[in-house]
Amino acid sequence: MTVTETTAETATGADTCAGPPEEVRRPDGQDQYTISEVAGYTGLSAHTLRWYERIGLMPHIDRSHTGQRRYSNRDLDWLGLVGKLRLTGMPVADMVRYAELVRAGDHTYRERFELLEATRRDVRARIAELQDTLAVLDRKIGFYGDAGRALASEPSPART
Repeated sequence: MTVTETTAETATGADTCAGPPEEVRRPDGQDQYTISEVAGYTGLSAHTLRWYERIGLMPHIDRSHTGQRRYSNRDLDWLGLVGKLRLTGMPVADMVRYAELVRAGDHTYRERFELLEATRRDVRARIAELQDTLAVLDRKIGFYGDAGRALASEPSPART
């Protein structure tokens, strides 16, 4: 969590559900986006965005008078968090549960905390496994690098 996000949550007492700072700059003063614009900002397909809404991962998305989805900056912030949760390997069912807890209100803070704590434990375990794997790869790369240099420095039978 960023310092700004932590400060905002502490000051307001609310879970902002904001992800990290935006990677794609949104137009200043704009707070309505079409599904294709959101797909461009997030890298998610329109199909995925509709699926997120259908399974309850996204809150209710406002519609224009013609029925076209209109996403807000808050929706984009939520999608940023969902993207990070996806990267943790959190199952979709847990992400949907988290979304339901957020929508249910402040009395669910403890459950949200526990869900995120469990996810953090899983992420730390995966990081440890990846660090072990990286150490093995580094040893193998070192071995093959040394073996390749040794073979290159030996005279070939054709040169003798």
